[in-house]
Amino acid sequence: MEVGLINGLPGHPLFVHGAVVLAPLTALALVVCALWSSAARRLGWVLPALGLVTLVLVVLTTESGEWLEEHVQETSLVEEHAEMGSGLTAWVIALFVLTVAVWLLNRAGSRWQRERGGAGGSSGDGGASAVVRWAASVPVRAAVLVLALVVAVGAAVEVYRIGESGAKAVWHGRFSTSGTGAGG
Repeated sequence: MEVGLINGLPGHPLFVHGAVVLAPLTALALVVCALWSSAARRLGWVLPALGLVTLVLVVLTTESGEWLEEHVQETSLVEEHAEMGSGLTAWVIALFVLTVAVWLLNRAGSRWQRERGGAGGSSGDGGASAVVRWAASVPVRAAVLVLALVVAVGAAVEVYRIGESGAKAVWHGRFSTSGTGAGG
């Protein structure tokens, strides 16, 4: 798939703006939904869909960045940025997997609560399957929350680092700080 040019413009600067917004937004939504099941219920399938869109956008950004790297002057800053760029993909894959996990755990927790409430107290677990009980357990939810926090922070930090290196690669030495530009 060719993602190098979009209407004659390099695709990378266009895709990168979406990735810079969606990756931290997905990370924040993941942590909020991992902390509060009511937020996860409200977002529902939107959470894993957001994770998938973010993943696709980051892959498009990376692919278009590789195309752009071959079409611009090679500098150490461009090279550094290009090397860092592919590092975000692993974080965003982890974000996507965890958005799906939080969504599934929330669905299992909701099912367990319905089954417990619908059993009329006839049995201790209300007929809930062992998998549903396990998924709704505090240790599982705590482990997913810790993973969500680590991955969310890691992804956000990586977006910042890659973005900073990209800005340096584009703007280093290309503007004046004296304010005496054209028309001055």
